[in-house]
Amino acid sequence: MPNLLLLIVLTGGGCGYRLANRAAPALPGGIRTIAVPAFQNETYRFKIEQNLTAAVIHEFLTRTSYRIQSQDEGSDAILKGTVASIYSSPIVFDPNSGRTTEVLITVGLRVSLVDAKSGKALYEANDLLFREPYQVSADPSAYFGEDQPALERLSRQVAASLVSSLIEHFE
Repeated sequence: MPNLLLLIVLTGGGCGYRLANRAAPALPGGIRTIAVPAFQNETYRFKIEQNLTAAVIHEFLTRTSYRIQSQDEGSDAILKGTVASIYSSPIVFDPNSGRTTEVLITVGLRVSLVDAKSGKALYEANDLLFREPYQVSADPSAYFGEDQPALERLSRQVAASLVSSLIEHFE
């Protein structure tokens, strides 16, 4: 029986188990600290860059073992992001009233990961698009702005996708 237990313990370690949601480092060797300064905002939407930056930092911290900081100094790589566009489009209408009942928010981003020492781009994506639908109340008197919660969901979606893309790009 002790031999069976020893066999299970020894073989279990070779199966690739790791803590859930903690991706093994997959960026080029030597990168341990990533600077994530506030994304730039080229749109009219107030604070969208803050939501996206915070979501990306949170995603890195929860899914990877990299050290994340806001300043470039002392980092091995710098993740730069720009919110290039944001727009809302009505996609579903009430057939009786003609009012919009569902809206689609679309955000366009440019992102790059740059080696802090050489300035060389390690990853670049200039045409990222993310979409998030949200419902609009049919009753104007009961209106509750659902666009901000939709932007928060979209920020989490962007962060998850971006961190996955970065990790998978170098695997």
